[in-house]
Amino acid sequence: MTNTESVRLVMVAGESSGDQLAAVLLKGARARYAQVSSAGIVGEAMVAQGAQAWWSSQSLAVRGYFEPIKHLPRILKMRSELIQRTIAMRPDVFIGIDAPDFNLGVEAQLRAQGVPTMHYVSPSIWAWRAGRIEKIRRAVDHMLLIFPFEQKIYDDAGIPATYVGHPFAQQIPLIAQPEQAKQILGIDKDAFALALLPGSRASEIQYNAPNFFKAAQLMAQCIGALKPVKCLVPIAHANLRAQLLNIQQQHAPNLSIHWLDGQARTVMEAADATIVASGTASLEVALYKKPSIISYQTSWLSAKIYPHVALQPWIGLPNILMRQHFIPEILQNEATAHGLADALMGEIERYAKDATVYEQLMQMHHSLIADTPNLCAQAIEQVRTRVK
Repeated sequence: MTNTESVRLVMVAGESSGDQLAAVLLKGARARYAQVSSAGIVGEAMVAQGAQAWWSSQSLAVRGYFEPIKHLPRILKMRSELIQRTIAMRPDVFIGIDAPDFNLGVEAQLRAQGVPTMHYVSPSIWAWRAGRIEKIRRAVDHMLLIFPFEQKIYDDAGIPATYVGHPFAQQIPLIAQPEQAKQILGIDKDAFALALLPGSRASEIQYNAPNFFKAAQLMAQCIGALKPVKCLVPIAHANLRAQLLNIQQQHAPNLSIHWLDGQARTVMEAADATIVASGTASLEVALYKKPSIISYQTSWLSAKIYPHVALQPWIGLPNILMRQHFIPEILQNEATAHGLADALMGEIERYAKDATVYEQLMQMHHSLIADTPNLCAQAIEQVRTRVK
């Protein structure tokens, strides 16, 4: 139902993923309100929904350890101007999308000045640093959640929140079309496609890729007697290409590899099996409902520290969502070439024999689907009317 009133929003989306989430929210707002005015730090998808760019989202897209330091004066100046401009405008709601290191501080200052605030995508307080819930309590009037289990955390803390669904569940089809994906990639439909996703950062690739490639070579030797094996490796960023090629030549020179610039989702859909590093990619892979394992290696020191700060017995998002070790997690010293190959061969056999594996992944997929635009718009209306 369209509200005859108008709504004014100031929004901050720090990366392309946040831009896409915000665009869906704006779509819902435009369906609910007669007029929507939105501005802030926005991306192209938000502009397409009518948002005015005070700054581009790219102005916050700073990665690495040293790059943020170099850009800190510019970011602090932009932050100060954003706060001043928002207070002067007095929007109905300020909405920070992800980017908690930037947005929560902005939200806290604006809320102290009487500006209603929302935050979209909760920090991972369920995984580590649970004490951040108090910072969130001071900063936001309402949290928009992308994982269903987060609702209880916020309810128990007494912080208003709404589960609005996960964007991956909307973007990834319920039923994959692997033959079509193979055709797009130029892969023989009868070939066994093995996807390797060792990470999107140089440090991750340094630790994960050697054994990913060696495991793939072992699997190619095993499966190759039955059908041709094609290894699919999407390269997340151009500057990682040389590193990946060097590791492959050093550890698995005879492996038949189809290198791709990006196209990770197409690779996941085409794959008959996947080895993936932990992180958001592990959830994407699980939503395609194929045999997969999650593996991660890191420095000795990080591996020693992590168990003492982690709040979950799992590292993979699918397992956290399903509250069980559903997808094997092969970590640190266990993540040898033989350990990875044996685990993935076991999963291929499990998927072939047990139909309930696919059914449980389908249930997880359905649990992440919601009427996101409408739920976001309802939450905006709640904050707009409740806080004022």
